[in-house]
Amino acid sequence: MTFSDFEAVVELRRYTLHPGRRDELIELFEREFVEPQEAAGAHLFGLFRVPSAPDEFVWLRGFPSMAARKEALEQFYFGPAWKAHRAAANATMIDSDNVLLLRPVRRGLAAPPPGTGVHVTVSLGSSPAPESAFAAFETEPSENTFPQLPVRTDGPFSVWFSRSPSESSFELVPTARSLIR
Repeated sequence: MTFSDFEAVVELRRYTLHPGRRDELIELFEREFVEPQEAAGAHLFGLFRVPSAPDEFVWLRGFPSMAARKEALEQFYFGPAWKAHRAAANATMIDSDNVLLLRPVRRGLAAPPPGTGVHVTVSLGSSPAPESAFAAFETEPSENTFPQLPVRTDGPFSVWFSRSPSESSFELVPTARSLIR
């Protein structure tokens, strides 16, 4: 299986954190949650700070299918790593339910083009991605097979990633463990 296989189902997760607690969550997340999630069958593409929102943490998690997503999430969230550290993680968060469940229109998260800067655009409705986008997604219409983690149903949404900003994008700054740089 290649990294691009994990772009079939992608979660764009945007967490609002208690003021000043973002780096605390990132340190915990990178130390305790990356390997256990990947061992369970998820692939973490990107972990990001948002310069325009100092109390927001954005991350991307991919799966090869909805069935694989359900299995991986069950294994991780009912497993020892989450049980041991969930209280500390949850204590940093105000809201963890701003989650878009997406499917690819154009793959490219696994192998973004050379360059610097990562910008994401989230658009309500069905909007075509510009040529400059290296990956583009739309709302995954399947039912959420792991309802313990809510996903937004107020879409549909179009989401794309590029190296250059646009009028409606926001910048993502990769953390130390982010694969997308």
